[in-house]
Amino acid sequence: MLVGTYLLYATIMVLAHPRLIYPFGPDPFDAPEFRQEIVSERDVALAIYEGESAEAVLFFMGNGGALAYFTYTLNAHVAADRHLYAVEYPGGGGIPGTPSEARLKADALAAYDWIAARHEGPIVVHGYSMGTGLAQYVAAERDVAAIILDAPFVKMCALMTQASWLPACWLPFVQKWNSAALAPAISAPVLIQHGQDDQMIPPSVGRSLADLMEEADISVTFHAVPNANHNNLAGVPGYRDRIDAFLSKALK
Repeated sequence: MLVGTYLLYATIMVLAHPRLIYPFGPDPFDAPEFRQEIVSERDVALAIYEGESAEAVLFFMGNGGALAYFTYTLNAHVAADRHLYAVEYPGGGGIPGTPSEARLKADALAAYDWIAARHEGPIVVHGYSMGTGLAQYVAAERDVAAIILDAPFVKMCALMTQASWLPACWLPFVQKWNSAALAPAISAPVLIQHGQDDQMIPPSVGRSLADLMEEADISVTFHAVPNANHNNLAGVPGYRDRIDAFLSKALK
């Protein structure tokens, strides 16, 4: 009886888990300094800020809400007048479509390729939470100058296991989001910022990812940020300064 109940629970969770990991909100992104464009044959939605600096930043938001909720992060780059391209995910912010790991990763590469065909300077990838998986995926598949990761995970399926009491990394049809597997293909320097009070993805997870990258001979700068949790990391003083210092060194 207990085994049958557990198997039924596992089946329900496998079927439902995409809704749990992509809880995108409906609020559209509307910032006057950005223009919005649909690019590539994949119809990827980008919010674009045309800066004056040499570098371009390709930003991938987290899975909570919509791009409209990540203004603190975006403002860190706007204040530095960098070219900024922020991906808007299907299923959120009024963007049509159904998200999945495969679709988001394909869209991420399409966005990079579209930018690379138009931008002659270095390209930096920046991810927040779930977006760190996309930033690392692009860095493993394409030539990037630097990588910025806010509150990253090692394997999202491991976080699912802790939350659900199911072996998510071993279950079929579960979207795994395994960042650990990407490290051997990454060569660009990495900045990791992780809130010390983050309860959704504990800072020990970010530290584990940094250790894994260092073992792969990647240059990693790790900051455990006091008084920061999963949602306010970009709003805590020092966030922009750490990014500026990192990029100043990485892009020499």
